[in-house]
Amino acid sequence: MKFSSFFVVALAGCALAACSGHPDAKASVSADSTKAGAATRTAAGEVSANADGAQKSAAAATPSDTSTGKLIAGRSKMDASSFASAIRAGNKALPTWPKGPTPAAGAILPGKRIVAYYGNPHSKKMGVLGEYPEQTMLSMLDKEVAKWTAADPSTPVIPAIHLVTVVAQGAPGPDGMWRRREADKMVQQAYNWAKSKKGLFFVDIQAGHSTLQQELPLLLKWLENPDVHLGIDPEFYMHYKREGLRPSSKVGQMMASDVNYAIQTLDKLVAEKNLPPKILVVHRFRRDMVPDPENIKPTPRVQVVMDMDGWGPPWLKFDSYRDYEVAAPVQFTGFKIFYHNDTRKNDALLTPLEVLALRPRPLYIQYQ
Repeated sequence: MKFSSFFVVALAGCALAACSGHPDAKASVSADSTKAGAATRTAAGEVSANADGAQKSAAAATPSDTSTGKLIAGRSKMDASSFASAIRAGNKALPTWPKGPTPAAGAILPGKRIVAYYGNPHSKKMGVLGEYPEQTMLSMLDKEVAKWTAADPSTPVIPAIHLVTVVAQGAPGPDGMWRRREADKMVQQAYNWAKSKKGLFFVDIQAGHSTLQQELPLLLKWLENPDVHLGIDPEFYMHYKREGLRPSSKVGQMMASDVNYAIQTLDKLVAEKNLPPKILVVHRFRRDMVPDPENIKPTPRVQVVMDMDGWGPPWLKFDSYRDYEVAAPVQFTGFKIFYHNDTRKNDALLTPLEVLALRPRPLYIQYQ
């Protein structure tokens, strides 16, 4: 497949650590782990009770949603300690979790869970969409959907294709914006994959030196479809304290005002086109990527998912979920699983039951 020569450097949604080789740059390290050093952390032991009941919504969480889960055999003491800590923090947060606005008719969340495959077909390193042939990839997605359905039968699972549609670049390109806009033909092909599974389609923006105000209006022709939703990636938003830097040289930053611009744009589209509510996925694996999440304002027409997309061993991922999703609640939560980067040190991939033990239970699951 042909593509421009300045395309291949920045990796979409891929953890910065996947580019730099330093997972600690991507996933959270909690205060207790950094004080004494991660290797000296006291293990809380394996949590014994099985997860029960379906978390239908972070906003609708009840005190009964306080069950713990069990790690699979072979997890480390650090994994067990962080796992227990994340569950405790989630249980503590549930009673005061933001209720958010009542969703408009036709909303997907909280009644369903989304399991998405992520990437861009031009790059094998950006995720499964480019790593495997079409039918192999779609068959793999079917299997993941089946696993999540079996793990939580009370929450229907919808498959999704999550395409990085505006891709951050390692070179400025003809217009100096350090991003490439995907061709309509490729976007339509990925959309067709989603439709073939009766699933959802996400278009994702890595703006580089461009802005959401420049990129999002160009995607409204896709978002006018009722089954198309949006992702935005602060990692590759090179503004504010990252102004002028090359994408992936440092982790980028968005403010709540940027997220709210996307929300208001989608809200207006839903109202004008009489569409069901849209979902907005915001990637976040560091506090400073969105330093003011308390100012993000979901609407009845736009549901917001804060997606923990850090990679590394299980304990780092549990810590990240606790520190960047639970500690800074917005509305709904997501969790990203990396087929390769999460298993670099021979850790088994996190299972649906392990992730479902977290509180609130993530309703958006993304595989890269």
